[in-house]
Amino acid sequence: MLVVLDGLGDRAVPALGGRTPAEAARTPVLDALAARGCSGWHLPFGWGRAPASELAHWAMFGFSDVPFPGRAVLEALGAGVEVPPGVAVCHAALRTSRVEDGRVWITGRAAPDDAADAAALFEALRPVAAAHDVELTPLGGRGEALLVLPGCDDGAVTDSDPFFEDRHPWLRVRPCSSSPATADRLHAFLLDARRLLVSHPVNRSRWARPALDVLTTKWSGRRDPLPTFVEQTGVAGAAVTSTRLYRGIATLLGMASRHVAPVADVGEDLAARLVVTQELIDDGARFVHVHTKATDEAGHTKEPRAKLDVLEAADPGLAGLLDLADRAVVAVTGDHATPSVDGVLHTGDPTPLVVAGPTVRPDPVTAFGESSAASGWYGRITAAELLPLLFGHANRPDFLGHRPTPRRTLALPDDPEPVIVDE
Repeated sequence: MLVVLDGLGDRAVPALGGRTPAEAARTPVLDALAARGCSGWHLPFGWGRAPASELAHWAMFGFSDVPFPGRAVLEALGAGVEVPPGVAVCHAALRTSRVEDGRVWITGRAAPDDAADAAALFEALRPVAAAHDVELTPLGGRGEALLVLPGCDDGAVTDSDPFFEDRHPWLRVRPCSSSPATADRLHAFLLDARRLLVSHPVNRSRWARPALDVLTTKWSGRRDPLPTFVEQTGVAGAAVTSTRLYRGIATLLGMASRHVAPVADVGEDLAARLVVTQELIDDGARFVHVHTKATDEAGHTKEPRAKLDVLEAADPGLAGLLDLADRAVVAVTGDHATPSVDGVLHTGDPTPLVVAGPTVRPDPVTAFGESSAASGWYGRITAAELLPLLFGHANRPDFLGHRPTPRRTLALPDDPEPVIVDE
C-alpha cells in the first residue's frame, strides 16, 4: 500500500525553528510507523527537478520507461470523457486577463459560481472551433475543456498557459517537433477565440467580475496504446482516488478504483480511504494507492502553520496503517515538495519516505520528517525505484534472469500464462 501525501516535502521554516512542517508537526502515528520501519528521502527525479504530480505518479507507478500521454488525457478520462486514440489533444481553460504593451497577462480563472457563464462561452466558441477543425468538450467545473485537433497526430506542442503568471504572459504555442501543423492550427484558433470572448455579451455583462476573455491550453499529448498496470508491474493494482487526475490515471492503466470525495477533516478522510483500501485488497488488489491533496493545498497557501496543522490532523487518520503493517508492506511519502515558504510552486527538495511491514528491518529512525529520514537506511530513492523497493519487501521481486511474461515486469507476476493440457 502506498499512501501519498501530496506535496509533503518542504523547506526549513524560520518561524518553525528552522524545521519543516513535517518535522515540527506532532505526528505520533507516523513516528510509530517510522520506528517500526525503514526511512529515506524520496527525490522523484533527483536534486533540483520539480515534478508535477502526474509525472511523479507516472514514474512512481512504474511507467518511467513508457511515454507519458499528457495530463490532458488523464483529466478527460477522469471526467468520464472518452479520448480518441492517435489524435493531438490538450486541456483548455477560460481565464481572466489584462493587456499591457500588447501582451496578455493572465490574472485568474473561472470561479466555482461561474459555471453558467463558462457553459455559455463554450457554446459560443463552437462555430469558431468548427472553423478551425477543433473540438471542445467541457469537463465541468471551472471553465475547463478537452480540446481535440482531428487530423493532427502530433500532440507535442508547448503550453499557451503561462502557469507562472507573475513571470510570463499568455504564450504562443510552438511545436516541440519538426512539424508545425498542430501548433499553427492551435495558435490560429486561440487568437480567434480571444476575439470572440472579448466582445461576447456574457463577458460584457460581468461588471462585478473580470471577463473570462482568454482560452489557454496546456498538458498537450496523445493517447496511444500502452501497457496496463498489471502488464507493466505484474501485479493487480487499485487506487482510492481523490481527484479527477487520479481517476484518469486509474482508468488509463486499467486499475480497479473507488472514488472517495474528499471531506474537510483530513484525518476522517484518510481513515475512510484506509477502509476502502481493505475492501480493494479483499477484492484481489495486490497494490493499492491512496492519495490526499490536503498537504499540497496547505503548502500552496504559503502559511507554514497551515501545513503543520494539516499534517497533525492527518496523522490519526493513518492509525490503520499500524495494524496493516503487521501483514502487508505499507509506505508513506510525498510525490514532490510544495514549500510553504519562498513563494515557489513545487521544488526538487526531498520528501520523507517511510516503509514498514513484516519483512522490513527497522533502522534507527524513530520520527517522521525530512531531517530524521535523511539518516534512514534507504538513502535517496527516485520515483522509478519506489515500486521495485516495495515489491521486494513484499517477497515479489522481479527475478532478473527469469522471464515468465513477454514484457519485463517490476514484480514477480500474479498470473503468467500457463500451459493447458487435455488429459
